[in-house]
Formats: sequence, structure tokens, C-alpha cells
Amino acid sequence: MAVDYAALKAGGFMRQKQKDTFSLRLKVVGGTVTADQLAAVQDVANKYGHGYVHLTARQGIEIPFIQLKDIDAVKADLAKGGVVPGVCGPRVRTVTACQGGRCCPSGCIDALDIAEKLDKRYFGRELNHKFKFGVTGCRNNCLKTEENDFGVKGGYDVKWKEDACIGCGVCVKACREGAITQDEDGKIHVDYAKCNNCGRCVKSCPADAWDYTPGFIVTFGGTFGNNMRFGEEAVPFIKDEDTLFRVADATIDFFAENGLPSERFFKTLERVGWDKFKVVVNDAYNGKTKKKGDETDG
Repeated sequence: MAVDYAALKAGGFMRQKQKDTFSLRLKVVGGTVTADQLAAVQDVANKYGHGYVHLTARQGIEIPFIQLKDIDAVKADLAKGGVVPGVCGPRVRTVTACQGGRCCPSGCIDALDIAEKLDKRYFGRELNHKFKFGVTGCRNNCLKTEENDFGVKGGYDVKWKEDACIGCGVCVKACREGAITQDEDGKIHVDYAKCNNCGRCVKSCPADAWDYTPGFIVTFGGTFGNNMRFGEEAVPFIKDEDTLFRVADATIDFFAENGLPSERFFKTLERVGWDKFKVVVNDAYNGKTKKKGDETDG
């Protein structure tokens, strides 16, 4: 019987150089795996592999040296432990994330929660080439979001509350952008044009003198491989999840409609034009939608 290697690859089984041998990539969302899942992975690696796993650069787990004859048994044993194979090839890959505000004092958003929602919405979708999401909780950028096709970085939209300020100057020292200054009379001055939404002023203030709205800084078109390129911002600071997902939907649809086979997203943007893409995602940002064949904003 002929082996459908393309289907196996789509299901996370990557061919090794050894005959009829595969390295199985598992689905790991936001770098988080339960203890029960780890136990199932351990059992499969011992029973069907060589007794070890490989941790990938994108927070994934791979079990090497799986034999072709054992593939169905491997999937069944993993399923008992709640473990799902990942994907390879031209489709949306597993979303990476740091722990964000769920655990980290620096986190401005719950990065894992956003990763899980992105994964549920897009994981495995067929596209012209692979497409990667990355989510990080703050400007410290542990997940290097600019290396992703669609990178999400947590931040705060801030507003100084003069009536609550005690003039301690802690926020001045915390701000790394020079956006906050203090005059000789002790009054705080904020240059919001210099603010990068890092939220350090909020987190350092002992007097709760800052109003803030958590949100997202999004970058587009990053890649890290044979052609390295940092993603770029194309929309303003996003203040709610509905807007984030509208922008993500528009991005995925733009790539699906304009990309060529085997063309990475940034190549599509360069060929079709960043200006055209920015119109599309800013329409999505502003809540404007267009149906195919309809030239009127909905």
C-alpha cells in the first residue's frame, strides 16, 4: 500500500532520514503542557521511540524514531493522555506564548489565554505557506513577536491622574522612553507621543495615579529562517479582543487571497504592497468589513 507522506506531514509526522521512521511533532499551545500529558508523552517515547523527546525552538515537543507501522498505535496512546499531534506544511502552526500576566509581574495581558483563543480560531487552517502566531505579555518581548507572521505584544494605554499623584517621581525613573518628566515644583508631565505602552509607570506607582487599559501591540510579516525579517506595526494600539481578532481575520484572509503557493507572508506583502495591506487591516481595526463583490463598507 502506498504511503501518503503529505497527509502524514500535515498530521505532524515528519520523515526522518532513516527509512519508514518519523519524528512526531505534538500540538503544544503557548508552551503549556499538563503533567498528565507529559506522562503520556513519556510513555510513547519509551514504548515507540528511543526514550527521549526533543524540545523545539517554538515551544513544541517532538518524539523522534516513530516507526511507520506504529503510527496508529502512537496516536491512540497519546489520545488517552489528551495529547494531540501538531501540524506541518502550509498551514497555521501552533501558537507560541509566554505566561504573561497570569504569572509574570511584568505581564500586561494573559498571553496564554490569547494564544489559546488564536489557536482555537486558526490552528491548522490551510494556507499558501506556513503561518506563525506568537504572543508575549509585555514589552520585554520574551517571545520575540516580531519574528512571527502575526505577533501580539501586551501593553497598557495609560492616562495620568493628577488628583491622585503624590509627586514621588517613581514613574519618571521607571519610564525608559523619556515620556514622563517632573518639573522643579514636583509636577508630573506626560508626553503621550513618546509612550510605548509598556505599563511600567502603572506597575511602579505607589499611589494608583494612572488609569490604564490593557491591550495589544501587533506586528505583521516577521520571519526567522533563510530570509530573516522583523515584523512591522500597521495598526494603532488595540484596546479589545474583538478588534484583535478582526485584525487577525483580515490578515489571514489577505494572505489566503493574495499569497502564491510556497510564498511566505512577508513576501506576499512585498509583492502585493504594504499600502494595500494596511488599508485592509485598518478597515478591520475600525470595524469596517467588506463582502466579496460589494464595494460598500458594511
